[in-house]
Amino acid sequence: MNYIWQSLTKALVMANMENKKLLRDPMVLVSRSIQPALWLGIFGQAMSRTRAIPTDGCTYLQFITPGILTQSVVFIAIFYGLSVIWEKDLGILQKFLITPTPRLALVWGKMLASGTRGLCQVAIVFIFALLLGIELRMDLFVFFCTIIIVLLGSAFFTGLSMVMASIVKTRERFMGIGQAITLPLFFASNAIYPISIMPSWLQIVAKVNPLSYMVDGLRALLISGNYSSLALDIMVLLSAALLMSVLSAKMYARVV
Repeated sequence: MNYIWQSLTKALVMANMENKKLLRDPMVLVSRSIQPALWLGIFGQAMSRTRAIPTDGCTYLQFITPGILTQSVVFIAIFYGLSVIWEKDLGILQKFLITPTPRLALVWGKMLASGTRGLCQVAIVFIFALLLGIELRMDLFVFFCTIIIVLLGSAFFTGLSMVMASIVKTRERFMGIGQAITLPLFFASNAIYPISIMPSWLQIVAKVNPLSYMVDGLRALLISGNYSSLALDIMVLLSAALLMSVLSAKMYARVV
């Protein structure tokens, strides 16, 4: 128990260090806002006119907003491993590894920092949704659960990113593999169309894809108000994030 508490305390310190980088370079978030703006403003507007995709009684723009929000968070998290490789090249990672700081704290710190950036993306997507007149449900419960889902989803994909960084070890290879993973994860989910219209083999992939549970939880909170599967979505994301954090901690030193 003392190990977990010590890891949490030092993880907050690590996350604070990472967040200071964001404060020094806020243009990162501005550049990241372009992609959700294009998806909502162009793709969403165009597809909403076709009326070819079943959306369970909501508009297509409403249906796609949780998916684009999830995409924005995941795309930040999945490339967070680049910072690990960058720290290795500068010799910063080696200094972290010789300290008594638990490996789990180093991983959780990265996950928390990535989650903070993900929450900033949530605010950006909400602003675009407001400008486009997209109606979203919002109260304290929705706000609180949205934060939980974003943090858990971001933690899982950040952990996956760190595992990738420990395997490929170079920025060029990491970028190639990251791009090869993110788009299939996105399109093999319920982000821009329901799972029911997918071919049977793709439905199986979508149901084991953590991104699908992230979208499903956010869609229930922000759009439908049907919380019947919300607990399952959160439990799947929590389990996936915990497992990935343990795996990342074990492989963290292999980046060197």
